[in-house]
Parts: sequence; structure tokens; C-alpha cells
Amino acid sequence: MSKLPKVIIVGRVNVGKSTLFNRLSTDVKSLTFDYEGVTRDFLKDEVCWQGKCFDLIDTGGISLRKTSDPIAEAVRVKALDLVEQSDVVVFVCDGKAGLAQEDLEISKLLHKMKKTVLLAINKIDSSLAKEHEFEFERLGHKAIFPLSAQHGKGIADFLETIVNNLPDTKIVEQEQDDICKVVFLGKPNVGKSSLMNLLLKQERSIVSQEPGTTREAISEKIRFYEGDIQITDTAGVRRKRAVSEELETFMVKSTMRALKDSDIVLLLVDSSEGRLSDQELKLAFYAFDNYKALVILFNKHDLVDEYIEETLKFNLEPYKHIMKKVERLNISCKTGKNIGKVLAKIDTVFARYSQRFADDDLTFLLKEALERRPLYHKTMRLVLRGVRQLSTAPITLLLLVNVPDWFGPSQLGYFDNVLRKQFNLKGVPVRFVVRKKK
Repeated sequence: MSKLPKVIIVGRVNVGKSTLFNRLSTDVKSLTFDYEGVTRDFLKDEVCWQGKCFDLIDTGGISLRKTSDPIAEAVRVKALDLVEQSDVVVFVCDGKAGLAQEDLEISKLLHKMKKTVLLAINKIDSSLAKEHEFEFERLGHKAIFPLSAQHGKGIADFLETIVNNLPDTKIVEQEQDDICKVVFLGKPNVGKSSLMNLLLKQERSIVSQEPGTTREAISEKIRFYEGDIQITDTAGVRRKRAVSEELETFMVKSTMRALKDSDIVLLLVDSSEGRLSDQELKLAFYAFDNYKALVILFNKHDLVDEYIEETLKFNLEPYKHIMKKVERLNISCKTGKNIGKVLAKIDTVFARYSQRFADDDLTFLLKEALERRPLYHKTMRLVLRGVRQLSTAPITLLLLVNVPDWFGPSQLGYFDNVLRKQFNLKGVPVRFVVRKKK
């Protein structure tokens, strides 16, 4: 887990906390939506300003009042716990709406906790903000910063104040090591958030039987052997025709952004259903077609009996062309079965995804394959003159050929199969770039 100072953004709902987080954050983006309680799980990103780094945390709206809604209560308790752990609290109020009773209650709590508080009066670009300009002095916080998170006004000075209030002001070297980025993908309620919590050994994600509990992609780093793995939990992806609400459309977009930024996709499925749904198959093909390494985790294996096991094998048979290329692991988040093997599986697949081959070996292997089994376009023979590896993660190979247009999906599929017979590429896609040899 990160040892950087923690800066937490708090405030009542819809005052612009997520907008401010997005303004300050460089990589992670929070959903901003005019809808109460959009942010549930907290979001975190490492922010650096003038060489000083800290973890910036966006919470759900903090409240002192208990609620009978179990998810809202989990959000509330988690936010209060994060405030307790923080080094600096950014308390956001709505300058446009003016001082509210709930602002007074939150302020009283922060004074009691004796935290370093920076009071951010947001939405000062509104003409109404002038009317409420001096109201917030009643909160009793010395450091008051009028700003506009949406338009960036006052942000540079605010960042300067944040880093000046950090407990550790030494210059932090940003890590240059490659990090393996893993995203959890799947339908709602297949166990993504439960797996996240088990791997982190803490209640990071809110777990509920209610579909759509996780709304935003949330990430954490885990140290495994000598490297870092960034794992990202995402909102469940449903069939397109089932995505009707505007909020859920935003959730799916957040998930797909996380997928595109990943190296490895862990596709979680409910093995007790005895089949892969069309949606899960589409996700598997989408991941592999976009050159992401793929591991399919068959969760809820504690519910699988012999009949379901045979049914699953039968239903997967038509898709063996993709199944033989990917890694699979049966797990149970409920009983803990094989959870200890998940990080090792990720590490193994990432090593394959990052491997580099000698160009001469690749050229000899594929040329020899074409000698044994020549390929033709109509009556013209396809000629491979050389192979160069351009990059890793994903493995990208440049094929120098006589006529690039003749090397279509079936021809490249042939080369892919040759490589897989020679090298262990299970779970790893290979990207081909075809150019004419000059």
C-alpha cells in the first residue's frame, strides 16, 4: 500500500468534490453527474506538484447521520474512516448555494478531529457566489480558498497550499518501473469487488447483492515479489439494450476506459450458471482483439457440482479456438479457493506479455513454416522476407513481405498458431504489423 501523505476531499453531496478531484488528478477520473450519491467507493490517485507527491482521495458525500440504506451507510462509514487516516482534509462547500446546516455539522466534526483543514469554496464563478462570500467564515477555518473546480480558477495556488501542509515535504522520486495494470471485467454481481477486497486484504470496495453497487473504476497497487501490480475494479457491464439509464451509460464508459488502459483483463464469470453468456464472450473477444492479455476466472466454484461442471465443458466446446489461447482458473471468493493463485497467475501472464524474442529466431521459425506449408493469394505465393519485434506488452511483430495486402486475418492467424506451438503464449495476444520489404 502507498506510504504517501493522504489528502482527502470531503463535503456534503453535490458540492463539486468529484469535479475538484478530476481537476487535481492526472490519471484517475471520477464520475461527475447531477445525481445524489454517484460516488460510492472512494477514488484515489497519486498527485505530484513541484516534486512533492501525495495520494488524493475522493469520497462519497460525508454525513453524520446514520441511514437504513446499507450501501449509503457503508459509504458514510468509509468516508469517516478515511478522514481519520488523512493528513490534510480538503473541505469543499458550494459558494453558489451558500452555507448549509450540513456544512456546519461537518465542520464541527473536523474541528473535533483536529485535522489540518483547507476550506475550498467552490463555484465562485457563479454570480450568486458573491452574495455568500463571507458566510463561510462562520465555519472557523483559517485557510479559505475561493475557487472554481470546473474552470480551474485558483487551482494552482490551492495545490501550492496543499503541498506546503503535507507532513513530509521531501522531494519524492516518481517510480519509473513498469507496472502491470490489471482490470476486473464482468457482468454485475460476479464477484469483482469481493476479489478486490480479498487480494488487498481490506474492505476497499463496497460489496452488495444490489446490481450496480460499483459505479466507477477504482484502482489500488499491490506489491508482488519485486514488482507492482495495479488492480482495478470496474462497474459490471450489461448488454447494451439493458443499459438504459444515463448514469449506467457513464459507468460502462468508465469501465471501458479502464480496459483500454490495462495490460491484463481478468474476466470474472459465475461458473454456477454452467455457461458463458453472449455478453461475457463478447467481452473476452473484445479484450483479446484489443491486444490485452486475458485470464478467465470462474468464480463461485463452491456452487458447482459434477453436472454443472460437465454442462460448462459442453457449452464452452464451440469456443475452444479462443479458450485454448487464454488462461483459466476456478476460484471461490466465498471459500477462498485458489484466491492465493490469482496474483501468481497475473505475474506469469505478464511475463509472457512482456517477453522479447530474437529477430533471427522469429524470422527462421516463420520462414520455415511457410516452406513446409506455402500460402497463396490466388496463384501467387506469399513471401516472408524478415521479422522484427517492435515492442512488448503487447508483443508486436513487424512482418516484411512481398505484398502486404495478401496477408489477411487467416494468414496472420496461421503465423499466430505457429508462434503458439513454439512458445508459451497462453493468455497473450500477438499483434502483427505488415509492411512491404523495400
